[in-house]
Amino acid sequence: MSRIDEIIEQVKGYNPQADVELIRKAYAFAEKAHEGQTRLSGDPYITHPLEAARVLADLEMDSTSIAAGLLHDVVEDAHVTVDDVKEQFGVEIARLVDGVTKLKLADFDIGVGNTGVDKAAEAPKKRHAELKRSAENLRKIFLAMARDLRVMVIKLADRLHNMMTLSALPPERQRKVASETLQIFAPLAHRLGIWKIKWQLEDLAFKYLEPEAYETVAEKVARTRSEREEDLKEAVNQIKARLAQDGMEAHIQARPKHLYSIYQKMLKEGIDFQEIYDLSALRIIVNTVADCYYILGIVHDQWMPIPDRFTDHIAKSKSNMYQSLHTKVVGPRGEPLEIQIRTWEMHRMAEFGIAAHWQYKEGGRPGDEFERKLSWLRQQLFDWQADTEEPNEFLRSVINDLFTDQVFVFTPKGEVIDLPAGSTPVDFAYRIHSDVGNHCVGAKVNGKIVPLTHKFNNGDIVEIISRSNSQPSLDWLNFVKTSHAKNRIKGHFRKLHYTESVAKGREMLEREIERLGHEIHAVLKPEKLNKIAQGLNLQSEEDMLAAIGYGHVAAATIINKLKSEMPSQDVLVVGSGVRPQGEAKLALSLDGADTMMIKRGRCCEPIPGDEVVGYITRGKGMVLHRQVCPNVAAYRNQEPDRLVEVDWNQSDGERFPTDIKIEALDRVGLLNDISAIFSETKTNINAAKIKSMPNKMARLELTVDVQDVNHLNNLMNSVGRLTDIMRIERVASGR
Repeated sequence: MSRIDEIIEQVKGYNPQADVELIRKAYAFAEKAHEGQTRLSGDPYITHPLEAARVLADLEMDSTSIAAGLLHDVVEDAHVTVDDVKEQFGVEIARLVDGVTKLKLADFDIGVGNTGVDKAAEAPKKRHAELKRSAENLRKIFLAMARDLRVMVIKLADRLHNMMTLSALPPERQRKVASETLQIFAPLAHRLGIWKIKWQLEDLAFKYLEPEAYETVAEKVARTRSEREEDLKEAVNQIKARLAQDGMEAHIQARPKHLYSIYQKMLKEGIDFQEIYDLSALRIIVNTVADCYYILGIVHDQWMPIPDRFTDHIAKSKSNMYQSLHTKVVGPRGEPLEIQIRTWEMHRMAEFGIAAHWQYKEGGRPGDEFERKLSWLRQQLFDWQADTEEPNEFLRSVINDLFTDQVFVFTPKGEVIDLPAGSTPVDFAYRIHSDVGNHCVGAKVNGKIVPLTHKFNNGDIVEIISRSNSQPSLDWLNFVKTSHAKNRIKGHFRKLHYTESVAKGREMLEREIERLGHEIHAVLKPEKLNKIAQGLNLQSEEDMLAAIGYGHVAAATIINKLKSEMPSQDVLVVGSGVRPQGEAKLALSLDGADTMMIKRGRCCEPIPGDEVVGYITRGKGMVLHRQVCPNVAAYRNQEPDRLVEVDWNQSDGERFPTDIKIEALDRVGLLNDISAIFSETKTNINAAKIKSMPNKMARLELTVDVQDVNHLNNLMNSVGRLTDIMRIERVASGR
């Protein structure tokens, strides 16, 4: 029997109504498309989609998913388009294939993790490009999952077989793929409740990331297996005898802990392997919920229950819909024994997770109840995508939320909310809605008022107290746990700074127009301002005004762009600072402004592209000042005849030291992220002064070498787009 026939027989075994002809057609199409192709292991390429389909059959998925699993690589690795798939198999399968195609092997370069590869030494430009690519691919995962969660189930099947054949890749590639699997795909399998795949992904990743530790744990588990089997056999015989006395029917099976979970327990609790007693557990599967509680009574009567080690996940299911009774007792040989009690339906849900909801449902359309239960996941997917555009912050947010332990709490209506362990009422409020978070003033947990710093326990019932006139506090950043809450709080304060800067920028622009003797309404035309904003790579007039307010762009520069172009003059003429109407400014094109006769003013540090004026000193030549320099106003009042209007727009490759000040939310890696941007733009940092503030803010004062105003503006805009930057402005060393 061929492998595709074996898969089809397996599918017919759990779903006699399955569309097996669709599966055969998909296999024939994939076999032809991959004809002549081989994997790095030397196997024919078709073996990979076949194994992915086998994993999907093990999860008892519908025929549509299995067909898409067979076809998932034809668009990427063969001369087939999505339209070809659509024409042959319809819109639904084409959408699934397209979704999986966009999620390529090792798309994610997630940097340093608990067992990841250290990327600190990589070139900053390359590193930033990889982070950006990684973030975009991860966004594709979430978008595809939000549309149809089967995309992720197929991708997990694809990833599981790739991990099984990882030995064919070079060692560096093995570690990269394994790190990605451990930090992204295994946690996603957990979120989707697919235990059957989660533990295999974790153990395989563990094998390549920590080979010595893996071999040590595997050897110790194998060495004690026979002893554990004897212990479990005795426990099973005792509980079977007791169930027979009570006339109860149940299926009993042993559940060994997988290697990675054992290793994590050793690290987390700081214990040796010999101190871990619960390497296995008993699982008792019955027909009804009532039987679960009856069996629990029998177990507790048979063996002494260990205090505070009972959890009822039937009455309060986990957010990934997992249900079971968990208890720990003193077993027949005096050692701790973990026991799980569940129905067959709960067991299928525990093993297959969301995949269970496509079992026996041809067409893959789960019911409304399933969609309601998964609303938490869809909301999380949208939150991750909407929180931040900056790649590094986005990846850090997702990994932080995926990779940490979870705590499960409830709304007053009984809806379960999963949050990272250590989360607080503020995290809960922002998970409900951004407005609830922004106006949160307190909370009740289990009916009692608690401070906003309170950390949740599993099963807590949480009610948020809010007021319409309240606002977030920067202090919240000291205790919130979720990246979503942190990003929403930061966004609130960035928006406040943005509004203030727009108003400040408009005021500066209008003041400069009045100083030059122009009518404000005649100069500030919205269509002209928007055109100038686009020329500066800004989105709108408001963004340009904010840039003026921040100090990114000089108001005089905008005024200059609003004026008609004027002819330049090639001869240096020293005379009255009051130019006759129509007289052109002096044009400078020098190999460097700091010469014997022309110098930059140290008070305002002008650079090419600034609106500048020249001040003729007594015996020391000309000093260039920015039009906005306070000293220029004094010169105009006291010695106007020594001022010369100047155009300075060329630097001929010369670099000029310029001071900028940055205010940001303090965090580990902030300076590294900022430095990476300077490296990308080949901008040298001459001096740096960094100070951490008590309010979790950081202040950075940098002296950098830039060519001109455009170079400086692009640099400041790039830094300003980092999510933790609250304010960045150009300053002068003399102020």
